[in-house]
Amino acid sequence: MDIHRYWRAALAQRAPEMAAFFHEDAVIRWHNTNELFTVPEFIQANCQYPGQWAGEVERVEELGDLVITAAHVWSADRTVSCHATSFFRLQSGKIIALDEYWGDDGPPPQWRLDMGVGAPIPTRQE
Repeated sequence: MDIHRYWRAALAQRAPEMAAFFHEDAVIRWHNTNELFTVPEFIQANCQYPGQWAGEVERVEELGDLVITAAHVWSADRTVSCHATSFFRLQSGKIIALDEYWGDDGPPPQWRLDMGVGAPIPTRQE
């Protein structure tokens, strides 16, 4: 499975193209919001999400039938920025299970700034 093609289809909200990546009985879990989706429900939620989206896959790890991605996703108007960690379980080259963890991007909380710990992550050098 071409994980980059999947992400391009998902970010462009192209339902038929997304559907082709899944087994019809696959399950999708969004753990941050405690939601379990069927494939049609997941595609509906993704493709009817308000606005237009862009993003990039920052990291891919493959372990047998498991593909893990870390992706940066943002709204076209750049008012929303998130990172998603996704665990794709494959069967016969198609997604049979997808577990995703989404987090909004933003500055550290004030309590941590007050502690004086940490530093900004350096930007990636291409």
